[in-house]
Amino acid sequence: MIDLGTLVTPLLHRFDTETAHELAIHSLALGLGGQAPKDVPALSTRTLGLRFPNPIGLAAGFDKDARAIRPLAKLGFGHIEAGTVTPRPQPGNPGPRLFRLVEDGAIINRMGFNGCGVDRFCRRLARLHRPMPNGRMRGPTVPLGVNIGINKTGSDPLRDYPDLVARVRPYADYITMNLSSPNTPGLRDLQSATMLKELLDAINTRNPERPPLLVKLAPDLDDSSYEPILEAAIEGGAQGLILTNTTIARPATLRDPAARESGGLSGRPLAPRARDVLRIVSGLNKGRLALISCGGIETGEDILARIRMGADMVQIYSSFVLQGPGILTRMKTELLDAMRRDGFETIADAHGIDRPN
Repeated sequence: MIDLGTLVTPLLHRFDTETAHELAIHSLALGLGGQAPKDVPALSTRTLGLRFPNPIGLAAGFDKDARAIRPLAKLGFGHIEAGTVTPRPQPGNPGPRLFRLVEDGAIINRMGFNGCGVDRFCRRLARLHRPMPNGRMRGPTVPLGVNIGINKTGSDPLRDYPDLVARVRPYADYITMNLSSPNTPGLRDLQSATMLKELLDAINTRNPERPPLLVKLAPDLDDSSYEPILEAAIEGGAQGLILTNTTIARPATLRDPAARESGGLSGRPLAPRARDVLRIVSGLNKGRLALISCGGIETGEDILARIRMGADMVQIYSSFVLQGPGILTRMKTELLDAMRRDGFETIADAHGIDRPN
């Protein structure tokens, strides 16, 4: 496989961040991403009733409009989460709205759910699933998640989330409710236990049959808030949580001048809080819901630590954008080395070893 992380990423970083992102999506859609080697069985994991070839997923926000799902899967991800998709197209917030904090290993975004809307999104997913000439279904090569959210104006969450689930469920292996982006006014209010239960009840009434449903939570909640949210998710029939979305906090350690920009911060500075939230929720969860950890994951050691704490899988975003696709091969090598060092034959052997009692 061509090491695009070495060859292409430095060139993309000569452009402003949003232009570079658009060029990356276009390049992938044209088939310029290459093909990763097949994963070794030791990295395979099962959760949500699905088999994943490795525990490293691509977080929502990179392929918002489902334009490069199969090429991204070929890079070596264990799953792809597309979106966030909204009921209607919307331009998002005014630019500039995406910033690299290279010194800090971080990204700030205030994109505002810019995207093509669910109609066009689902047409792309339908093409992805067209039968091949031999009669077999094409589909993505790894499990596909779809991240759903509401429009900035004219939204009705109790209508929109159930409708979005109905639209994307024929194409998704799992669906994530995004209730935690800091860039859509009022969205984070939907994370309350009471509101979450109402939303899940509305989704279940509209969609008695659906793929596994996950809820993506913010890192900025009070520690005591996670227990009632977890119990509401379980009572409402959700199958998992993604921990966490971006943060509005600005750690004092940030050095890049862009740290003053508003929006959601992701990447290395989020890692301590992401670990704290995983530790809290994993101790409360006791294995009842699948947990996907996201935030500041840069090495194979990071992945194994999150799995030992109780995460079933992880997702990356900032480290992938900043370092390029070559990070996947490096992470897998480091993960396998760490597993051998700690005496784990498979990922499953490490799961929850360090979960709080």
